[in-house]
Formats: sequence, C-alpha cells, structure tokens
Amino acid sequence: MSRLLIIDGHAYAYRAFHAIRDLRSPAGQPTNAIYGFLKMLEKMRQAIAPTHLVVVWDGGLSAERMAALPEYKAQRPPMPDELRPQFDEISKYLAAAGVAEFCGDGVEADDYIGCLAQRAAALGWNAVIASSDKDFMQLVTARVGLLNPNDKTGTIWGREQVCAKSGVEPEQVADWLALMGDAVDNIPGVPGVGPKTAASLLQEFGSIEKLFARLNEVKSDKLRASLAASAEVVRRNQSLVRLQDVPCDLVPEKLLVRPADVKQLRGLFQQWGFKGLLAELETQTAARQTELI
Repeated sequence: MSRLLIIDGHAYAYRAFHAIRDLRSPAGQPTNAIYGFLKMLEKMRQAIAPTHLVVVWDGGLSAERMAALPEYKAQRPPMPDELRPQFDEISKYLAAAGVAEFCGDGVEADDYIGCLAQRAAALGWNAVIASSDKDFMQLVTARVGLLNPNDKTGTIWGREQVCAKSGVEPEQVADWLALMGDAVDNIPGVPGVGPKTAASLLQEFGSIEKLFARLNEVKSDKLRASLAASAEVVRRNQSLVRLQDVPCDLVPEKLLVRPADVKQLRGLFQQWGFKGLLAELETQTAARQTELI
C-alpha cells in the first residue's frame, strides 16, 4: 500500500525555530530551525514509513481570500530575521536527502496539501498530513489522516480524534470554523459563538444551510439574533475556511522517497556543525557498505 506523508513545511520550520533557542554553525550562522526540522522529519519518517514524501511551503496568500477579507492573516508578525535564511538551507538538505518539496507562487500550503491528500486517496493510497492546523480536520477520511505534533502520543488522527477535538464530524469542520471564526487566520466568527456552541448547533441542525433555514428553532433569543445579524459573515467564512481546489498533479515518481546523496549530506552537516548527525551518517553508510559486501 502506497503511503504519502505530506509535511506542512513552514509550520515545522517555525516550530523548530522556537523550540531550539540558539544554535549556530562554525561560521556563526543560525541553524536552530534547520536542526530541529531535520530531527522532526527523521522522527516522522521512522514513525510513518512513507513510500512517498513531500514538504509543502507557503507561496503567499490566496488572492480570493484576500479579496473576501483584506484582514486575512494580517495580524501575523513578520518572519524573524534569523529564521528567513534557514529556509534555503532546509531546501538544500531536502534535495540531498532525496525528499520532494513544493512551493507555488500565490498558493497557500493548506490548499496544495489538501489537493495532494485528496488526489492520493482517489488513487487508493493512504495519506498522512503532518500539521497542527485545525483546517486539515475537514479532510479526514478512511484514507486521509493527520499527524498532529501537539499530540505526543504520535497517533494518526482519524474520525474519532477529530470528533473528540471538535465535537463534529470531519465533513462538518468547515462549517464549525465558519461559525466560530479562526483567530489564527484573523477570521472573526459569530459573536458569542465559540467551539462548544458551534459544535452544539451543528449537532442539532447538521449544517450551516440547515441552521439558517430553521433559525427560528434556535432556543436562545440572544444566540438567534447574533446568528441572524452574522449571516453574511458566516457565508463569507465558509469560502475562507474551506480548502480551495488548486492546480495539483500528483506524479508518483516525483514523490518517491529517493536514496540520499551521502556526499552532499556530509558536506552540509560539516558546514552546519552537526557533529552528531554527521556521525550517524557515517555509521549508516558503513553499515550499508557492509551489507553490500
């Protein structure tokens, strides 16, 4: 069975950068995000054992979302100066390690990841999305699971975990987010509607369409009035939180886990001063040579 591991690149690079306070190469260049990213990637590869693998990077904000909500993601701080140059170095590592990557101009990583996961499922593959972004819960099916770095158990999330986290089914997650909004993406929701209220409404009515068609059945006068006043906001939010269909061709050969270029890896590890990883590389190389003999 083919298994595709799709990694939310920026999310893991930021996570690594903040997890390791300071790490520098012999030349004094910051390497904390590089090192943390490499270690997390290796841990995921060992846990998932993917046949196919790709790291997806953000290529900018969706023009459609920006047109619908100019404040979309506007509250996010600029990238730290010491993180920015480490992305190119991570890309060098991925090329040497035989790992595919993708970054499309104006293409948000979430949309491309969603497209890849659905294409893989259509081929009969299993897909695992590595990200803590709750937007991906809307993609979960029998063939698409989530690896959430905040879940220390390492469980691949399926329907059970999504329901436990959100209170709704995966196919209701977009409506759940549309009702309550998403502070991470600077999307305001219905005033007075948080995760539990949004889940309760969807459990009772099934969808936003059915909720507004039967709005008079909402028992709380205050909640009913808030929903009625926010109808346009909710409709707009649906288009913001649903993952968009973007150009995405899944070419299996390009996503295959390929043999690493040991010479290139050795040079990178030496440049960055990663003595432990360099020693592991030499041990693994020697072991493979012994097996061949």
